[in-house]
Amino acid sequence: MSDPINTSNAPKPVGLYPHARKVGNLLFLSGVGPRTAGSDANDSGVPGLELDHNGNFIAFDFEAQCRSVFDNVRAVLEASGSSWENLVDVTVFLVDMKRDFKTYNRIYAEYFKDNQPCRTTVEINSLPTPIAIELKCIATID
Repeated sequence: MSDPINTSNAPKPVGLYPHARKVGNLLFLSGVGPRTAGSDANDSGVPGLELDHNGNFIAFDFEAQCRSVFDNVRAVLEASGSSWENLVDVTVFLVDMKRDFKTYNRIYAEYFKDNQPCRTTVEINSLPTPIAIELKCIATID
């Protein structure tokens, strides 16, 4: 087993797990969401999300979440000695495929114009914090 990799440039994990783990020349990222760097499960820190005192949505911006999750993945990759161009597999979890897939697919095409890793997109009922997207990635390390 390799040493766990963590960075203050990405949101804190919501459980006892590292941001990434290196095995040989492969890098496995734990699920990465759009929360802002340094935020934890008790501090929403989700771009484009505003909740009332009861936890109900006041404002929601899925595009802001997409861009933030990509920035967070990039931060973990760079902290691990890898890069965006080294991504080989991306698993995407969306909480509302019908509402969000078209926007996600458009933004994904912007970010992955040159590097085109394998991708799987699945809809799930919920995520552990009030986010609409999470990515699970595998990359190489040169």
